[in-house]
Amino acid sequence: MPFDNQVIWITGASGGLGEALAHAFADRGARLILSARRIGELERVARACAGRAPAVEVLPLDLSDPAELTEKAVAAQAAFGRIDVLVHAAGLSQRSAAVETADRVERLIMEVNYFAVVALTKAVLPAMLRFGAGRIVVVDSLAGYVALPRRSSYAASKHALLGYFNALRMELAGSGVKVTVACPGYVRTDLSRHALTADGAPHATLDRTQARGMDPRRCAERIVQAAEYDKTEVLIGGAEVLAVYVRRWFPSLFDRLLARYRRS
Repeated sequence: MPFDNQVIWITGASGGLGEALAHAFADRGARLILSARRIGELERVARACAGRAPAVEVLPLDLSDPAELTEKAVAAQAAFGRIDVLVHAAGLSQRSAAVETADRVERLIMEVNYFAVVALTKAVLPAMLRFGAGRIVVVDSLAGYVALPRRSSYAASKHALLGYFNALRMELAGSGVKVTVACPGYVRTDLSRHALTADGAPHATLDRTQARGMDPRRCAERIVQAAEYDKTEVLIGGAEVLAVYVRRWFPSLFDRLLARYRRS
């Protein structure tokens, strides 16, 4: 699927993997709509992409505010008259024990990672169905397959995305609207710094696994290529991808290995 002059709406575009995806689509000549909460950072990314993308629009968006989502979806579609590809790259991670995590933190993670993604998808789908073309790209996580300690709500939100979009893909069969789900492992972004602790405060630490993770530009290329080649799903990462298969076929062994790793 060529993206030349296609309209791509990217959430979470102010940094990390979302920013890398903006550059990857700009390199392919796409028109961009960039959304996130941090307006200054969005404008920085927009300026960096402007030389390659034929047009770039900045659309501030707070995924934690359900009342804002429909209005912003209308504005996004009005910017260029349509949305060809909706890329869900925003998200919140977690670093806290389940028993200690405040209910409001649990709900916020699900609001941003799941409910907002569903709401924006449903807001743009009717127009895509009328055009008979379009694509939803969901940046999920290997955590959608393999849950890790101190990430219970994060893993739950990512499991939920897999279930929802696998079902939606089947419902859309034959409509011309496609769904690509990307499940990265460790990517070198600030995701762990912004992760929520038990009371909602930021973790404010770059985890060792995150620091050693894949370059976000390389990960973004893998995601865009998956959409280009009409992949339904792609697992991205290094050795951590193997954990998906070990967990699937040898769950008891996986649990023992994880316990040993945590003690080391």
